[in-house]
Amino acid sequence: MLKQFTPEMYKKLVPEMYTLRVTLKDGVRRLLESIPSRRYPEILDNVRSKPIRPGFVEFLDFLEDKDVPFVLVSGGLRGMIETVLGPLVERFQAVYAADLDTSGKYLQVRSEYEGETEVVSKVKVMAKYNPEESIAIGDGVTDLNMAMNASLVFARDNLTKYLDERQKPYIRWDTFFDIRDHLAGRWQ
Repeated sequence: MLKQFTPEMYKKLVPEMYTLRVTLKDGVRRLLESIPSRRYPEILDNVRSKPIRPGFVEFLDFLEDKDVPFVLVSGGLRGMIETVLGPLVERFQAVYAADLDTSGKYLQVRSEYEGETEVVSKVKVMAKYNPEESIAIGDGVTDLNMAMNASLVFARDNLTKYLDERQKPYIRWDTFFDIRDHLAGRWQ
């Protein structure tokens, strides 16, 4: 989405964010706040057709069957999450993500759980719940701090590289069926 709506800034900032030379908090804020507010409906339209990764509904069913709450903590935008997931959001215990103020000329990022380096500090949110076992599921740099602080990590894509560099153990996943099946075996 950022590549489409702010291409020049994207080319400049995203590589810096991936190498951790620019914090997510600064990079994401600069990217989003460079987009005119009038384009927000286009952003939501852009994500409407995005598919949900296979096995997600079955994963939610499994968690409900085990009476395990699902809390979504995202480095993305609440409006985009709600647009993509639709009524599935009602099955979550909570959703934590950045909000946007569209009342001005440009988008303005708002976050109740802003951290030192992230727009949404996933570690702060995890601490709020004080779980017996925290499970992180992620795929990129926005999930790194959370993964480093979770009891159990499911990682894919770029997140695996960051975790390998830090020698943090994780379980590789592709679909939510993989996560469900691993947890089913672990919780027997």
